[in-house]
Amino acid sequence: MSDARSTTMTNALITGWGMYAPERVMTNDELSTMVETSDEWIVSRTGIRERRIAAEDETTATLSVHAARDALAVAGLDASELDLVIVGTCSPDYYMPSTAVLVAHQLGATRAAGFDLMAACSGFIFSLATASAYVRSGMYRNVLVVGVELLSRFLDYTDRNTCVLFGDGAGAVIVSASESGGGLMGLDMYSDGSGAEGIIFPAGGSACPTTPQTVAEGGHFVHMAGKEVYRYATRQLAESAQAALRDAGLAVGDIDQFLFHQANLRIIESVQNTVGIPADKTYLNIERYGNTSAASVPMALVEALAEDRIQPGDKLLMVAFGAGYTAGAAVVEWTADPARAFLAPGAQTRMGQPQRRLTEVTA
Repeated sequence: MSDARSTTMTNALITGWGMYAPERVMTNDELSTMVETSDEWIVSRTGIRERRIAAEDETTATLSVHAARDALAVAGLDASELDLVIVGTCSPDYYMPSTAVLVAHQLGATRAAGFDLMAACSGFIFSLATASAYVRSGMYRNVLVVGVELLSRFLDYTDRNTCVLFGDGAGAVIVSASESGGGLMGLDMYSDGSGAEGIIFPAGGSACPTTPQTVAEGGHFVHMAGKEVYRYATRQLAESAQAALRDAGLAVGDIDQFLFHQANLRIIESVQNTVGIPADKTYLNIERYGNTSAASVPMALVEALAEDRIQPGDKLLMVAFGAGYTAGAAVVEWTADPARAFLAPGAQTRMGQPQRRLTEVTA
C-alpha cells in the first residue's frame, strides 16, 4: 500500500500518455497472398488497410514498456514513483505470472503492485475505471494503466474472418491524484456471459486444457462468430455510450471528441447514426492499425492529442466492446496540456506525427 494513503477523497486525473506500434506493417495486399481475400474486400467490410505486427523478440510486456516510458516522461514521473501497474490485455506473455509484474520490473517500478485485467477489447476502459477508483479512494497516488495486445500470435492466417482484423500495439496513461477538478465524469461497464462463445480462445484454459489435439485443431487461435458479434456490438456500444452520458449528466452535444474502440468502421458508423454522433468529432485510425483490442482506445487517445484534437477542458467519450461479451464507456474531462508530450524528454519518438509537432511547439 502506498505511504501516501489518505482518508480524504481526492480526484484522479490523466497526467501522462504514450503509445507504441511495432515497426512491421502488414498490408491487405500481403494478407491476400496468405488467405483468400483482397484489399477491396477488407476495406469495404472493415475500413482496415494495414496493421502492425510485432517483431519476433517483442512481447506484450515489451510493447507495454515502450508506451509506459512515454507516459511516464509526459507525466514527469520516475517509475519508482508508481504505486500500481494495471495491464488490460487478453494476450499476456504468460498465464502466470501476470504481464503487469513483468512491466513493473522492466520499468524499474520497485514500489508498485501489479495485476492484469482481462476484459478483452474493453480492457482499457475497465482498467481506467479501476485505476481511478484506487486513486480517488486515497489508496494510491500514481497508477500506470496499459491497454495492450499482441494478437498476431493467436491468429489463424487461413481464417479470413479473424486474421484480417487484428493488429498489435500498446497505449498507456498515468492516472494521478489531484485536488483539481476534471477526470472521470461518467462510467458504464457491462458484461453478458451468454455471449461468451462469440469471441473466444476455445482451448488452453481449465475448461479445455492444452493437448496435441487442441493444438492440431486450432483451438488456441481466436475464434469469432462475426455476424452475431457485429449485431451485438452495434447495439451495446450505443447503449453503453448513452449510459455513460446519463451518468455524467451530459448530452451528445456536450462531447468534444469521441474515441471508439477501432474494431470495424461499419460498427462505428452504425453507432454514430444511432446515437447522433457527428463524424467530425470521432477520431479514427482503424485503417492504419486494425483492431488492436484493448490497445485501440488509448492509441486513438494519444494520436488525437498529437493532432491537436483535444484541449484542456474538452469532454471525451471513450467506448469499447469486446469478448465476454463486455462493454465499457467513460466520459472524461480532459485537463492536461497536450503540448507536454512534445516537451517531455524521450517521449517524442513513438507518438503520432512527432517531429512536425515538436518543431511547432519549440519554435
